Amino acid sequence: MGSIGAEGRPFLQDLAQAGSSNIWSAALGGIIFNASNILLSAAIALCGMSVAFPVGVGLALVLGVLVNYFSAAKGDPLYIFLGVGLIVIAILLNAIAYKKAQTDKKKLTSKGIFIAITAGVIMAFFYRFVAASMDLNNFANPEVGKLTPYTAVFIFSIGVFVSNFVFNTIAMKRPVEGSPVKISEYFRGNIKTHMVGVLGGMIWCLGQSFSMIASEKAGAAISYGLGQGATLVSALWGILIWKEFKGAPKVSGQLNLGMFILFVIGLGLLIYAGA
Repeated sequence: MGSIGAEGRPFLQDLAQAGSSNIWSAALGGIIFNASNILLSAAIALCGMSVAFPVGVGLALVLGVLVNYFSAAKGDPLYIFLGVGLIVIAILLNAIAYKKAQTDKKKLTSKGIFIAITAGVIMAFFYRFVAASMDLNNFANPEVGKLTPYTAVFIFSIGVFVSNFVFNTIAMKRPVEGSPVKISEYFRGNIKTHMVGVLGGMIWCLGQSFSMIASEKAGAAISYGLGQGATLVSALWGILIWKEFKGAPKVSGQLNLGMFILFVIGLGLLIYAGA
């Protein structure tokens, strides 16, 4: 994708001219993202996808939009902040819904929520470092030393891959749930299981690429915020597919419905802010 078309530097040419500070910035974005994503996975193990994603990624959306907006302002601030405010309320509704659905798992609940919040705070900063490595004003003729979004995502992915040997090893030795896992056990998994994980990574990275490509026109804050709208899809998976709120009181369902409505309106306001 980075070498097809008439505009912009081809991928290899762009990589060859990239400044070292921009390369490190994109790689650091990958390292930060990987740390937060592993924590998010741990939170999912403790409190489910329908809670960990809205709380963790929702918080990352709110903080990340603010961080990216104040770093490179683009879009109507009134609608941006109004949209973010509604998403904050949506996150709180989801957390309350989860709390009301719990009975004898109080300790587990607080631990899962805490890890999700930690993941969200860390995740809020990854996009800023990747965006800083690019010339957000002109992808067709970017500033010398800056990266195109295609090259930035490539270096970002290297940061994810390399840091994984550190972060994932720590997570395996000190898991939040269950017994420690040996590295050798990774290779006991069948090829189908591993390819499902690889496919998930490919799907995510394609989405991240489109988010980066959109940031020139939409601005980093709005592009990032809309990209984190995946939270809604993840919450739906948790509620409808994995039945994580099965047997919960009726009020939990009502709170989750309110969460979805506010989240959609909040994302709509972010879209309008860019328009």
